[in-house]
Amino acid sequence: MESFENVSFGFLDNIIEDDLAKGDIKKIHTRFPPEPNGFLHIGHAKAISVNFGIAKKYDGICNLRFDDTNPSKEEEHYIEAIKEDIEWLGFDWENRLFYASEYFDQMYNYACKLIKMGKAYVCQLSAEEIRENRGTLTEKGINSPYRNRSVEENSMLFEAMKKGEIPEGEMVLRAKINMGSPNLNMRDPVIYRVMKAHHHNAGNDWCIYPMYDFAHPIEDALEGITHSFCSLEFEDHRPLYEWVLEEFETPYLPKQREFARLNINYTVMSKRKLRYLVEHNIVSGWDDPRMPTIQGLRKRGYTPKSIRKFVLEAGIAKNNSIIDMNQLEATIREDLNYEAKRAMAVLDPLKVIINNFNETETLWLEGDINPEQKELGKRKIPFTKELYVEKDDFFIEPPKGFRRLYPGNEVRLKDAFYVMCNSYDLDENGNVIAIHCTYDPKSKGGWSDDGRKVKGTIHWVSVPHAVKGTAMLYNRLFNVELPEDGAYEAAINENSLIERTVYLEPYLLESQPEEHFQFLRKGYFVRDRNSDENELIFNRIVSLKESFKVKK
Repeated sequence: MESFENVSFGFLDNIIEDDLAKGDIKKIHTRFPPEPNGFLHIGHAKAISVNFGIAKKYDGICNLRFDDTNPSKEEEHYIEAIKEDIEWLGFDWENRLFYASEYFDQMYNYACKLIKMGKAYVCQLSAEEIRENRGTLTEKGINSPYRNRSVEENSMLFEAMKKGEIPEGEMVLRAKINMGSPNLNMRDPVIYRVMKAHHHNAGNDWCIYPMYDFAHPIEDALEGITHSFCSLEFEDHRPLYEWVLEEFETPYLPKQREFARLNINYTVMSKRKLRYLVEHNIVSGWDDPRMPTIQGLRKRGYTPKSIRKFVLEAGIAKNNSIIDMNQLEATIREDLNYEAKRAMAVLDPLKVIINNFNETETLWLEGDINPEQKELGKRKIPFTKELYVEKDDFFIEPPKGFRRLYPGNEVRLKDAFYVMCNSYDLDENGNVIAIHCTYDPKSKGGWSDDGRKVKGTIHWVSVPHAVKGTAMLYNRLFNVELPEDGAYEAAINENSLIERTVYLEPYLLESQPEEHFQFLRKGYFVRDRNSDENELIFNRIVSLKESFKVKK
């Protein structure tokens, strides 16, 4: 992985460097705290890169901590997928893997302490009543009728909640702060609720679970976190974060600071919205290559380097903005132009018959494996009497400026010879089924020694050597820039996935799952991670240049 020494983390650098200069903090300690209730998306890749990257830059450490405080939505396979994603992106939590559930005892004790301090109470209002009494930005909240219960009664009821004697939704524990606070998050927030669900890590030991805003600062303090970086929507939650730390007088006082989350057009960027796409079968799963999940991007063919570069070059800012999808696509093109091997593949075949070539002969030519990395050498390409080219590389009556095959025109076959189109065959419906050409044997390699110039170059595949495979042509999932919440079906791009048979040069039989290629003139492709030699599947990562058209 590239060094983070010269990576800019914007205003977060200023915070870190100021804290280090004061001498209050000796070693930077960050954390990445995902909820295991879905797959990570590219916005999480930004948070991962910020937290692990800052730790690397300032010779600190970063924890991976699963915020598993809601067992009704959490699953073990999400945990494994998240760990795999972080490792694939190139980051290492070493031996610092933690779970919020490891601190349930401490959190419970802290809650009991709050009750004894008269700063928490058991409330029997329904969730709807709590919302109604919370007030608005211009109106103060209304105190709960249970707010002034005695310490003894609150302790007894909270213990009953813990023992499973209270049904779900009947009681919650609320912090007693200020129902008149201008910050709605400080208006007696719920800090514990009853939830009788099996927990992946704690089993059935608990039937009450802490809320995120209560649990998170405690977790940070117990782990000695110095800087708790989070997305901008938590800025209004910071006073509650600090209130929890101050009330418990924790030995560490982590500093919460917020930065803008990553938003990209032509997609959606939240687990809730992505889960909707999965559960309504709009996509094939969390790892569908049209999804902005890390698993989806990986299956699509994006590289860890390109994702890290994109999320960091998007910038660390204090104001939310929307990044153009073209920037992400440009980043992977830049990466793969250097990294991807070259190959030829025909998606819509038309047969070319070389009239003056021996039908029993195979001539083995050479082409660059990657012209950007000459040290990789050459690949062998078979040339025979019958070839496949793309149908749109031939016109009987070509449009103005057309430089490819048509009667009487000469083109260059990539890494092969000049060929002249002489005639063509039609079927009973008048469709072209084959074209006849002659080749110039003196133009081997695609260059003539007599100085004549040929303007057009096309790719091709030998018919008897062609390997049949499947090309998954992925495009953007939505055809509108900002899909409206709940109206996704109407915004789906009907061409977001086109499955085609593809004819490949035999060199691609040697390819490996997740290996990248530039199919000449067709785009960047990756061999699907589940593909084998009996079923070659290549996913299109991106076209060679921007080609997406906005729906008007």
